[in-house]
Amino acid sequence: MAWLAGFGVAAGQWFGQGMNLLYPPRCVFCQGEEPLAPSGTAVVCAACRRLLQGQAARCSHCGEPLLSEDDDVDLVCSRCRRQPRLDGIAVLAGYDDAVRSAVLACKRPAGALKAAGLATLLVQQHRDRFVAWGIDVVVPVPMHWFRRLTRGASSADLLAHHVARGLALPVRSLLARIRATPMQNELPPEARGANVRGAFHAAHAASGKRVLLVDDVTTTGSTLEACREALEAAGAAQVYAAVIARADRGGTTVERGDRS
Repeated sequence: MAWLAGFGVAAGQWFGQGMNLLYPPRCVFCQGEEPLAPSGTAVVCAACRRLLQGQAARCSHCGEPLLSEDDDVDLVCSRCRRQPRLDGIAVLAGYDDAVRSAVLACKRPAGALKAAGLATLLVQQHRDRFVAWGIDVVVPVPMHWFRRLTRGASSADLLAHHVARGLALPVRSLLARIRATPMQNELPPEARGANVRGAFHAAHAASGKRVLLVDDVTTTGSTLEACREALEAAGAAQVYAAVIARADRGGTTVERGDRS
């Protein structure tokens, strides 16, 4: 009976609101109470949102902040207008101190909640763009198996699962890192492309798919570009990327763990 189903839904909402009053949800970053936050989601308070969400207009292909001479209308920088790389990229913010702390927290054993919070902000900020891209599958940028064994959880995996959940899309491990390489942040920018070239292999299941790559931080974009090449070699139709932060030139130094 429709009225009974409706009553059940309303009762569930009333119960959730009552529990929120008794045990208010807390922001996953500052632990401040957020009584009006919906239950069952990663809660991020307004103050933390302001700290973690970037406001700069960024190139939709590489994620660099747009310069005054770039055309803000189509959100493509002058370099990518000459030679685009990814089909598109979504960036939550620059790699400033607040974002850096949140990203590094995701790499620790208890970082799952913070990864969920960052992924929630990323999806909310760029939902329209993700929908317009018509993504079929979400794919995390993978670690080499040995580094994964020594470090434990991968923040890219955590972020990809929460981004996929927010977009109601499947997440698949369509990429494998087949060659161990030195850490990208230990190399000068001009050496990073060669460092990861040929380091990834994509499964044939990527064929015909519009893929959303997910990673925590990108700097030169070399890792994302190497992943794109592997996916396109496997037949992917389009390759987009979503990252929490882009370490802009002249910005905060990237900590050990950045792969891009």
